[in-house]
Formats: sequence, structure tokens, C-alpha cells
Amino acid sequence: MAAPKDRPNGYTYAQAGVDIDAGNALVRAIAPLARSTRRPGADAELGGFGGLFDLKATGYKDPVLVAANDGVGTKLKVAIDAGLHDTVGIDLVAMSVNDLVVQGAEPLFFLDYFATGKLDVEIAKSVIAGIAEGCRQANCALIGGETAEMPGMYAPGDYDLAGFAVGAVERTEVLPRADVGAGDIILGLASTGFHSNGYSLVRRVVADHGFSYAAPFPLNQDITVGEALIAPTRIYVRSVLKAIRETGAVKALAHITGGGFVENIPRVLPDGIVAEIDGASWHMPDVFRWVMKLGGIEEAEMGRTFNCGIGMIAVVPEAKADEVAKVLTEGGETVWRIGHLRAQKGDEARVEIKGAIGSLK
Repeated sequence: MAAPKDRPNGYTYAQAGVDIDAGNALVRAIAPLARSTRRPGADAELGGFGGLFDLKATGYKDPVLVAANDGVGTKLKVAIDAGLHDTVGIDLVAMSVNDLVVQGAEPLFFLDYFATGKLDVEIAKSVIAGIAEGCRQANCALIGGETAEMPGMYAPGDYDLAGFAVGAVERTEVLPRADVGAGDIILGLASTGFHSNGYSLVRRVVADHGFSYAAPFPLNQDITVGEALIAPTRIYVRSVLKAIRETGAVKALAHITGGGFVENIPRVLPDGIVAEIDGASWHMPDVFRWVMKLGGIEEAEMGRTFNCGIGMIAVVPEAKADEVAKVLTEGGETVWRIGHLRAQKGDEARVEIKGAIGSLK
């Protein structure tokens, strides 16, 4: 059957909306970025069908591999609409490597997936530069990834990200430990903002009140609303591994993501144990308070949607709490003693928060 007169024969992939040359240009552009993340075990160049990693080169004696994958969620819409693409790659890495370190694992390598309708090489390069920066912060090698150009799947200018990380931990050092129990202290590590959770609510509040991402942020005129909201997720890997290895006192860790304290802390507690949290023991960053006031969001909703200023918690023996806090502080963290563990009474909730969340001035 002949092609219609208004359509040419000799179709090409480019006419269908996929630019192979742009994809090749991106691979060439990001090769130095991937090279900058090399670490023991990862020395191969990009371009193979799979990423290679030599586990033996890391020096583990009896390792257990730990894997995690995640995305950035609707925070990407803030990045896209604000034209701020250089830090969402850090978020992508952070969401997976922070999930590895809570099990005591050292992140070893990372792979990314970048999907868009029409590939913009400069935007993609900016995003992947952020991924490489996140990998450097986590001492994790970027050993491969996939760029997918899919016309018709995404609105113009939109893209999506997924990330995959693998780490290792000695079999005898997997967290949480079996001796987590009543009397242990909960240390809270400060977040940098919303991290990568709750942005569907954040975007709704900002849009309903007519704020542009380009407008000055009301609480700090030196930055825009977009810049205030886009602050990248903190990567806790180096400081937490340092505390684990130097003190031997970290019993459990929990990455505080969607669901806040209420859903994430019980994941590392044994049956019959409650985490009692003093809501007035840490400071909630102003950007949370701004969104909370703007949207009239109730405290309970804040607590189950956002991290509210605490991005990671560590469970430690009371006798070692100050030592662990000191090592974490030396590693660059802001640390508060935010609560303790106790025996559960009847069928009470596994997390009890006393006082207003993050109300420390």
C-alpha cells in the first residue's frame, strides 16, 4: 500500500521525534561526570551494556548486598517550572543511598534512568551533573544509566527520573541491631527542607495562593520561592557511616521520608516498643512554617506528610548518646536529642509526639 500523498516515504526515527544524535551527544557530555565518581571497585568507562563493579576490591570479608530504588516525585515539577535543574539529581541519589545507610550499608554504585518526550541535552546534562554530585557526596560510583526519549509520553519540557543504588555491609553489622529497646535515646539529624516528599501538597498550596516560583521568597528576599522549595535532600551517608564505625553504638537508623515519624520510625523498632518524641526539642525550618501557615495545614497533617526538619534519626544507648552526637556533629550534621524508647502500654501508637512539632526556637 502506498503512503498517502501528504506523507513522505523514507521515514526516519528523527521524524518520529527521537534524536539519536542528541542521545549520543549526551553520553559524550556526561562521561567525565561519571568518571569523577570513581571509587574502589568501579573503574570501567560508560558505554557497555551493563555497569561493572568489582566487589572484591572493596575489602569486605562477608558482605551482604543491599539494594534500593526511588525517584524524586513531584518535586520535579518545581524544578521544571522554575527552570532549576541542577540539584534534583542530588535528590535522586539521596533518596536511595539514605535508604541503604539506615541498614548499615555503604553505597557502592548507582544507576539512573532519565526519561523525556524530547531530549534537551543541556537540561539532561544539568540533571546528570547533579546525580554525579550526589554520588560524590555519598562516595558512590555512577556506573551507568539509561536515557529514554519517548515522544508523546511526556508534556513538552517534562522529564522523569528514577535511581537505583546498591551497597554492602558486613553480615554481622546489618542494622537495626537486635538489642534496640527501652531506654535507648533517639537522636535527630537536621534536614535541609522538604527533601523529596510532600511536594504535591506544597505545589497545591503555593499555586492556590498565586505565588510564582520566580517571586522573592517572603521570608528571605535574597532567594526566590522556587529556590526555597528546591533545596536538595541532605545525604547522610559519610557522617552516619563514620558514627557507626567509630562508636560502635548506633543500634538503628530511620530515614524520615513520606509518612514522617509516625510511619518511618516503627519500621526499625521491635514489637512492644514506643518512640516517645519531644516535639519542642528541635527547630523546624522557616520554609515549613511558611507553607504550614499559608495552607492552614494542621500539625498532625504536617507530621505525617513532611520530615518537619528531621531527615534521619539514630537510636543509640543513653550512655553513648553524647559520643555519637559528637561524631555526627564533626561530620557536619546538626544533631538534637529528640526522644527515647520505652515499653508500649496496651495498644497505644508506636510513636508518641509530645508538644508542638519542631517548635524549638
